[in-house]
Amino acid sequence: MSDVGGANAGSGNTIPAVILFGSPGSGKGTQAKLLRQNCLPGPHISTGDMLRHHIEAGDEIGQEVRKLMKSGRLVPDELVNRLVDIRLQDPDCRDGVILDGYPRTLAQAGVLLKLLRLRGMVPVVVHLMVDYEKIVARLSGRRQCPVCGTLYSVSTNPPKVAGICDRDGAALVTRDDDREDVIRERLRQYELQTRPLLEFFGTAGVRIFEIAGGSADPASISGDICRFLESVKVGSLRVSGS
Repeated sequence: MSDVGGANAGSGNTIPAVILFGSPGSGKGTQAKLLRQNCLPGPHISTGDMLRHHIEAGDEIGQEVRKLMKSGRLVPDELVNRLVDIRLQDPDCRDGVILDGYPRTLAQAGVLLKLLRLRGMVPVVVHLMVDYEKIVARLSGRRQCPVCGTLYSVSTNPPKVAGICDRDGAALVTRDDDREDVIRERLRQYELQTRPLLEFFGTAGVRIFEIAGGSADPASISGDICRFLESVKVGSLRVSGS
């Protein structure tokens, strides 16, 4: 694990805005949940979840997003930034937030730093690093029942009869997003997208905590992250036994 940067440490601000980075399969969702339990009282903010919420609500933003998606266009930075700005104004964000899936572009990253600065929040990047080959092996080894939806793993949780669902006897399938070529392309896109963002935050003096995300117990990883946040005065460590 490593700690990069440091301009914000000791600044006097103590409200954390943890920016989670991690490739598909790195355990970001698990870590977000554990961090909320252990040391960060604020909400886990996922832009994907926010977009789905507005679409389901059918409000003005949701209608705009639905039109963009139907036309095959990406949701523009301006709209995503607006969503995050609105969300950060909610009362549950006063003690800190965990950001997941945002920022995705350098333009979004620049806006985020301004939004956080306005609210007296300290950004800290947590980068969950994993061995891509292990991710490919794990995800490409998943099989799903097309009838009941049960997931199996060829290596760690295989069905009793190879290729057959234990529950209903249906032939298991490989989901399109679990094909090796698709997984490798997702990882390639993640690397192309994330590397410039990490460099941007490092240049801006944001603390970057890098930790192996796939080689240790999730609770142990969460404990290390919480201790780091406490060391830079943006966490409230509540890890039992630490």
